[in-house]
Parts: sequence; C-alpha cells; structure tokens
Amino acid sequence: MPFLTNFLNPVFVRRAAVLATLALAGGAHAHITLEQKSAPAGSTYKAVFRVGHGCAGSATRAIVVYVPAGVQHAQPMPKAGWTVDAQPAGGAPTQIAWRGGPLPDAHYDEFVLRAKLPAQAGPLWWRVQQQCESGENDWANIPANGTDTRGVKSPAALLNVLPVDAPAGDAAGHAGHAGHAH
Repeated sequence: MPFLTNFLNPVFVRRAAVLATLALAGGAHAHITLEQKSAPAGSTYKAVFRVGHGCAGSATRAIVVYVPAGVQHAQPMPKAGWTVDAQPAGGAPTQIAWRGGPLPDAHYDEFVLRAKLPAQAGPLWWRVQQQCESGENDWANIPANGTDTRGVKSPAALLNVLPVDAPAGDAAGHAGHAGHAH
C-alpha cells in the first residue's frame, strides 16, 4: 500500500496544503487571460479569452474585446446563448462583443475570435470589458514598464507576438488554413 502511505505522510500533506492554498489565492485575483500566451508575428491566431469570474459576485452579461492596432481580419466565433456584434471602422472590426448569457460568477467560460497578427514582434495588449448584471470590470491597464502584470489592477490580456525566422508569406501561421486568401 505505498500509494496510501504517501497520502498519510506529513510532508506530503503539508506540500499538498501549500499547493492548494496557492491555487485558490491565484483564482481569487483572476483576470481575463488568453489561453495561448504567444504566437508568431504575421500568423493567424485563435484568441481564446478565458473568463473565470463575474463582477464582485454578479453574473457576466457581456464581453467586449477591443481589437489592438495592427491586428487584421478579426472574426468572432458564435457562442450559443450569446449574440455577437462586430463594430467596424473602415471595414475592419475595432471591437467585438458577445452579449447574453448570463455567465454566473461561479462559472468559467471562453470567448473566441481569430485574427491575423501584426508582422512586428512584441507585446500585444487586448483590452476586454466585462459587463455584469451589477457593475463591470474594464481589463485595460498595462504595466508602465515591461509585461509583468503583478500588482497591476485590472490588467489587459497579454499576447507575446514572437519574431518569425521564416520568410514573409510562409504558411507557418496558416496551418489548416491553406488556400484561403485574405
């Protein structure tokens, strides 16, 4: 019964308690994040915005993503129970909103769009406005220096756009997307 012995070992119990405390503490200050934290410059990127809570206990009724400058061809993924609205400026959406739900505070969900990333590498910040039955969270703040969001109240979602070694026009960012012209 070595399996059971490990669970009764005091060192194992202390370590498990510390890990559980850290996991719960991280969730208490959760913000809207991207599932994939980095992608190659110039690639087609599937942005999955993870919403882990509502607004101070209130259910989420809308998620509005502001498309950063340089991002092109943003297309939202429809979501059952939610309506999608893309606000264009010069033919390209500058914000995409999902409205409906509600998404209860205690539940988790994801909102998805795809877009072509800029050719320039570097941090790309996505402002996300979370509107709830009571109140809202405006995830828009960016650190003064660098990309570390610790200590930043209501941080925007960060995507690290990576330099690409392949020549421009390479199909690297278009896996499963070949033959489609933009």
